[in-house]
Amino acid sequence: MSKSLKRVRAALETASLPAEIREVGQARTAQEAADSVGCQLDQIAKSIIFRAENTGDAVLFLTAGGNRVCADKATALAGEPLGKADADLIRAQTGFAIGGVSPVGHLNPIRAWLDPRLLEFDRVWAAAGTPRHVFPLDPAVLPALTGAKPADFTL
Repeated sequence: MSKSLKRVRAALETASLPAEIREVGQARTAQEAADSVGCQLDQIAKSIIFRAENTGDAVLFLTAGGNRVCADKATALAGEPLGKADADLIRAQTGFAIGGVSPVGHLNPIRAWLDPRLLEFDRVWAAAGTPRHVFPLDPAVLPALTGAKPADFTL
């Protein structure tokens, strides 16, 4: 089991949540993940990382699979200009590779926001630290679990 996958499992267990991690083959995109677990596209909790231009930190936007982050709304929430986060920043901040960024188990604390669309479901699925693993959870636990604040940041 990879270190990334172990961190996600440990974060879920620490929060007393079931660590029902599923290997799905390939889930690099929200559509691939939805197809692999048989759910709606918007039930996939995408972890979108940006680089905060003033601080250089990574910031996280958890969004429903079919939604896109609006750069202007995201910048307003972050309180500073946002740019593209490269693979090195994402790996250094979260410990995950692009395509497998989980909402939990990060190496370092991260400022985060949550798409309210995710809260409309009984169950959502998120990356479990690799592009091949996902886990289900009740989206109602996401704010407390991740520190993400529900906010309108999608197009």
